[in-house]
Amino acid sequence: MNTMITSREKLLLFLVISLMGASAEAHGAPVTLAKAPNILFIMADDLGVGDLSSHGANDMRTPHIDKLMASGCRFSNAYANCPVCSPSRAAFLTGRYPDMVGVPGVIRTHRVNNWGYLSAEAKTLPEVLKPAGYHTALIGKWHLGLVEPNTPIGRGFDYFKGFLGDMMDDYYNHRRHGVNYMREGRKVIDPEGHATDLFSQWAADYIKDRAGKDQPFFLFLSYNAPHTPIQPPKEWIDRVKAREKGINERRARLVALIEHMDEGIGRVLAALKESGESDETLVVFTSDNGGQANVGARNAPWRGEKQEMWEGGLRIPTCASWPGRIKPGTRFEGDSMSMDWLPTFAEIAGVASPEGIEGRSLWSALSGKDDGPDDRLLIWVRREGGTKYGGQDYYAVRRGKWKLMQNTAFEPFKLFDLESDPMEENPVGKAGKERRALEFQLREHVRRAGFIPWQGRVPDLEMVK
Repeated sequence: MNTMITSREKLLLFLVISLMGASAEAHGAPVTLAKAPNILFIMADDLGVGDLSSHGANDMRTPHIDKLMASGCRFSNAYANCPVCSPSRAAFLTGRYPDMVGVPGVIRTHRVNNWGYLSAEAKTLPEVLKPAGYHTALIGKWHLGLVEPNTPIGRGFDYFKGFLGDMMDDYYNHRRHGVNYMREGRKVIDPEGHATDLFSQWAADYIKDRAGKDQPFFLFLSYNAPHTPIQPPKEWIDRVKAREKGINERRARLVALIEHMDEGIGRVLAALKESGESDETLVVFTSDNGGQANVGARNAPWRGEKQEMWEGGLRIPTCASWPGRIKPGTRFEGDSMSMDWLPTFAEIAGVASPEGIEGRSLWSALSGKDDGPDDRLLIWVRREGGTKYGGQDYYAVRRGKWKLMQNTAFEPFKLFDLESDPMEENPVGKAGKERRALEFQLREHVRRAGFIPWQGRVPDLEMVK
């Protein structure tokens, strides 16, 4: 008789043993897994922490995201790794501070306006999950490179259908600077329809296709919404205006774009339920950074917005739901960052995280254990061009209640006591040892990040058309 244990069986045994200890203690029932859990990670683009009805937006109706928030653990202090897009996505996919993997700023089409290149040395989340047998997919926005090797397929995903670039100039024609960045795998495609509808439908189709398969899946559903241009379908704007008397045009359009995305997320979650995979799927919802105020976004109650190191530019709505494993209606009060999801998913999948990452697993907190107070050091960086930024980095650094920050490289750092001044209105004039400690930690981070090149290959436009 062959008594050898396969790698698949070892994985399942590990999951049963480890999750029984964490989750059964919290919820009073043993965990039984037919297979390693699926992971559905949904990321909105520029969704402010105050722009969901579950988060106090009285002119907003987001029932599907609200239900997801209530069905699991809602994060009270979730942070993006950067107040703009590419760095936060790089942090999520590598478990590292973005400047430690070559993405201190936004990756763009033109060399003069490009501020990052995803390091070839960085191991990505789909590569981390491979030993656990996962089929990995990215549907929607990529924004970490336009040509090989820095495309989704080149960086480890088994399947990609979506948009390589940063923002779309039009949600219906899917171009940027006149270039079609829509791909299926490495093939150029030119689909018809609103990008949000396409991404939602493609995600639902992927989930249905994976239903019943022995292989678990990791799906990164990455929306462009509600990033500019604020371009919801007309019927959604009309619906908002009819319901919200007196709402201005700018706000109505943003509300409509977010509600339209919420409806698409509802279709994706319905497909998950219809496929019979809901109970075996961890679902996470989040955003890549704060909302953009001049298009009507609200980051209440925090000060600031996208591009800024104030709390409003960094705090993001976040939740995690997993029936039977994460208790509904719970809250995680600790600090988290985008880079924490890689080690979290690695722990759940029973595989090792890459050495040297700065992200921390959140699974202990999600499964109901109280790890006590955390005095974690948090660092944010962004590099940007133009007259305002000059191609320089600017930073924020926080430990406990103390936060040291600037919003351009040309302004002095300001120190805030977030415990007594959460709105960041009154900089602390003198706080000697606290400020010196943060300055020292930041200098050491800057020194280390200085070894990491970010000036990688910028493609000729002819290469991506």
